[in-house]
Amino acid sequence: MDFPRLSKLSLPNVDAGVDITCCGSLEYYDKNMDRVNTRAEKKLLRVNRIFHKVTTTDDPIIRQLAKTESNVFATDAIVATLMACTRSVYSWDIVVQRVGNKLFFDKRDDSEFDLLTVSETSSDPPPEDSTSLNSPRNLALEATFINHNFSQQVLRQGEEKYSFEKPNPFVQEEEEGQVASVAYRYRKWDLGNNIELIVRCEHDAVMVSANSDLQFVNIKALNEWDSRYSGGVDWRQKLDVQRGAVLANELKNNSSKLSKWTIQALLAGSDQIKFGYVSRVNPVDSSKHVVLGTQMFKPIEFATQISLSMDNGWGILRCIIDLCMKLKEGKYLIMKDPNKPVIRIYDIPDNTFDSDEDADDDDSDDNDGDDDE
Repeated sequence: MDFPRLSKLSLPNVDAGVDITCCGSLEYYDKNMDRVNTRAEKKLLRVNRIFHKVTTTDDPIIRQLAKTESNVFATDAIVATLMACTRSVYSWDIVVQRVGNKLFFDKRDDSEFDLLTVSETSSDPPPEDSTSLNSPRNLALEATFINHNFSQQVLRQGEEKYSFEKPNPFVQEEEEGQVASVAYRYRKWDLGNNIELIVRCEHDAVMVSANSDLQFVNIKALNEWDSRYSGGVDWRQKLDVQRGAVLANELKNNSSKLSKWTIQALLAGSDQIKFGYVSRVNPVDSSKHVVLGTQMFKPIEFATQISLSMDNGWGILRCIIDLCMKLKEGKYLIMKDPNKPVIRIYDIPDNTFDSDEDADDDDSDDNDGDDDE
């Protein structure tokens, strides 16, 4: 499946997702963070909280729903990766299991699927030098660390929370009080042709709007690593006076990441998406950071601004689902080619990537057959 063909697909008029169950609890956004600017920057703090990144088939709620509801199951991060695949440059992979007439989309255990890419779509991407502070993998680790800390630092910690009826399904007893603010919304979409999709979506926080409405928020951090090598836009000089230029540069360099974040917010039905601008204190030190500002958008408006078409996203997803539904029962790997704008599907043995500790971790790509499309 090559990107030019995928980018022409469209599945219009997909209705909004229907909530099946909601769980977890959210802290309130601290509006004092909106006062942060380049002249009143705020140190990024290390917030030791647990983030659960549980894959689809390990989710107890999805396992329960799969007995009676729908026939396609995934997480918001997996769906967003597939929907925005035509903007991706780096390789990624997703495991698909066809069991009867049901499809389960999973990430591989111990894969780097949850790491956030940096400057992936830049015309001058970071060099592949594993010893460099600014290698793609080191930048991804740094960006993920920043996102985790920023998303919790901007909350009113220790105060009242907004809680759904059901608790977070992934919290162990010993983790109480140490878990990040998160709520999960399990939603169902009818994609036509007897395809019903259930996705586990996420919110990061809640806030009260100017007219006292409760709003659900997704919180993300954009990070500056070295402006000399990432478009030449110095945030400390431009952010307060030319924020549009900073955002335009980020859209150019991080189109894939921003698209996935926007899709995740739209899938969850979040009212707002809050971006933080986080920069290194010193360009040669990736361990110390400051927050230089924040910015908020309605997800649907931001999608328009970055030319993100959900009709195209649904079209791509439906195309991949249809293709997988035609395959015989078994396990497959969807993979973005590392060097070409192409997605390939490989047939793999059923015990490949099994999470069972007793099973041999057969991580080598000994793919049986190539159902390349």
